Amino acid sequence: MKDFLFILIFVPVVSIAQTAALHEKAYQHQSGTIALVDKRSEIQSDSIPPDQTGMRNLSSIELAQEMVPGWNVGNSLEAVGGETAWGNPKITQRLVDSIKAAGFHAIRIPVAWSNFMDTSLHTYTIDPTLLSRVEEVVNYVLKDSMYAIINEHWDGGWMQPTSTQQLYVNNRLALMWKQIAIRFRDYDDHLIFAGMNEVMVNGDYGTPKPAYYAAHNSYCQTFVTTVRLTGGRNVYRHLAVQGFNTNIGYTLSGFIIPTDVTQSRLMVEVHYYDPYNFTINTGTGYTTQWGKNATIITDAWANESWADGQFQNMKTKFIDKGYAVILGEFGVVARLNLGSAALNAAFAGYRRYYVQYITRSLERYGLVPFWWDAGSTGNNGTGIFNRLTGAKAYPDIIKAIVDTNDINNTGTSVGMLDLFSRPETFSLMQNYPNPFNPSTTISFSLPSKSIVSLKVYDLTGKETAIVVSQELSAGTYSRQWNAANMSSGIYFYQLHAGTYTETKKLILIR
Repeated sequence: MKDFLFILIFVPVVSIAQTAALHEKAYQHQSGTIALVDKRSEIQSDSIPPDQTGMRNLSSIELAQEMVPGWNVGNSLEAVGGETAWGNPKITQRLVDSIKAAGFHAIRIPVAWSNFMDTSLHTYTIDPTLLSRVEEVVNYVLKDSMYAIINEHWDGGWMQPTSTQQLYVNNRLALMWKQIAIRFRDYDDHLIFAGMNEVMVNGDYGTPKPAYYAAHNSYCQTFVTTVRLTGGRNVYRHLAVQGFNTNIGYTLSGFIIPTDVTQSRLMVEVHYYDPYNFTINTGTGYTTQWGKNATIITDAWANESWADGQFQNMKTKFIDKGYAVILGEFGVVARLNLGSAALNAAFAGYRRYYVQYITRSLERYGLVPFWWDAGSTGNNGTGIFNRLTGAKAYPDIIKAIVDTNDINNTGTSVGMLDLFSRPETFSLMQNYPNPFNPSTTISFSLPSKSIVSLKVYDLTGKETAIVVSQELSAGTYSRQWNAANMSSGIYFYQLHAGTYTETKKLILIR
């Protein structure tokens, strides 16, 4: 530590003795694993005295509440191959103006710095062109008096949290963030740095091992230490540190808040995509309903009470102890090809309800929501704005996010009666999928309360299943029929509702 302390005399952060002691404690806290050997002089160079100009006396919790709600300009500056490589147009002031006008107060800007970085000499020098482009986008946001967050996104997965990679990652992370921090050092507190993203061991989705947690925690400490030691306004800048894989459960159990020389300027970042099958699963096994009003089988474990519990736990663990919590990503894909207009509309209602409930629950417990917008507004996309024009692609979803009236009464502003508009006529939709094996979904609409019977018959007219037999209120419903014990062939399903009767054919293929 001797040469480390010698270098610190050039960085009078708070006081020389206090700073040295705190940073020494930070390194010892991680059992010496940060050990920025041979890079310490580079990390400490170009430091300047602390500068509190433009850095208001706001705690992270106070500042975070000014960011509600937030929006991600995803799949752009982190795209492999360049900003437009993944199909999105370049980010413009026009787009940012539209986000501001829609009611958002912060934009998270994911960046993959290694896309344009010289790694050949292990100096990890970022291409000045990328730094300039990120700065241009940051300026778009700040021009509209919004908050901007820039991070180190996935970036090829080089940030593996293992003991064998720990020294390498800490060195590279420090060299990278030193460059970023110095480039943006003169910006005021409307710019927040976020050290990482969803860091995990590639392919290991199980509970993290203690060594994984230790490595990850050391990366968070390296980020904070490196930024602070560049001096200037960075001494007082609000910084966001991430839990392991930004998973709430892992963050609650294994995350250690970094030691910081500046009080009340750290935020904790997690993400939320529960339940996966409803929110972002675009392959087999996806679900189309969520919450207390679901009428078919769903991932019931991740219902309203689960979400409330997760956010309450984050509040208790961090917010109540002085650390703001950023929910850096959440979202639900659009599903536009479910087999019929009625099914698409029904899912859209559940999607709106989910977005409103989650947003309001987050705000009720003091977390800051950031919608994940990856650009595409088509099927399986999370885009809610037209990236080229800034037009609202899904005004109802945007309303569900930004309308914070009565946040303690979830589901009222865009309530269930609005989400599922009353059908004008009785109708029975074609089952989907069809042909199927072994289960299929049958949907129907009721314009008024009715006693409903939905049954399945074989070719001989023999009744083989009763899918529904009850009184239902007006609305659109979906029910699953599992034919696991039935033989392949043609079947008929018939709906009786009041005086209305309709029959359709379905095909079971083994």
